[in-house]
Amino acid sequence: MKEDIILAGVGGQGILSIATVIGNAAVKQNLNLKQAEVHGMSQRGGDVQSHLRLSSSPISSDLIPHGECDLIIAMEPMEALRYLPWLSKKGWIITATAPFVNIPDYPDIEAVKAELGKAGNVIALDADALAKEAGSPRSANMALLGACASVLGILDADALRDGIRAIFGRKGEAIVEANIKAFDAGLEFAGKQQLGK
Repeated sequence: MKEDIILAGVGGQGILSIATVIGNAAVKQNLNLKQAEVHGMSQRGGDVQSHLRLSSSPISSDLIPHGECDLIIAMEPMEALRYLPWLSKKGWIITATAPFVNIPDYPDIEAVKAELGKAGNVIALDADALAKEAGSPRSANMALLGACASVLGILDADALRDGIRAIFGRKGEAIVEANIKAFDAGLEFAGKQQLGK
């Protein structure tokens, strides 16, 4: 079993935290893991992406070939669109709906959403609103991760919750619980979206 994931977003949105939670959960389940070097600017506003490969058997390369990505996780719709060439025919896109307009010629958001919709397997969620409703406005990335748990075949929701506990545990129980609450809100939203299809 394997899962090839591209994480995409903008600096400061928490993409690396998502990667760390997934990586922690994978290692604890004795999966093989390779993560490509993070590309992009580390400062706020620069695009950030990473390849994350998980497998029950050895992995040769840390880069995902075009057309073979199982899951694109994007904190921003245009960043999801940027990595469409990597998505497999049966792959999923889980994206936040709120644009992060950091360039003067940001494309029309409705056109971006329409193009993403052509990919087929798409769950688009207002991660910011879900995190806010869960009482943790800074946990939009964990709401997005929760939505991913509904389609991530190699790791289940409990493994990812354990990853959240491991990563955020040093910040105290209140932070851990806030992140798990946002995660659960995203998971519930995605479940309803899939039932509606």
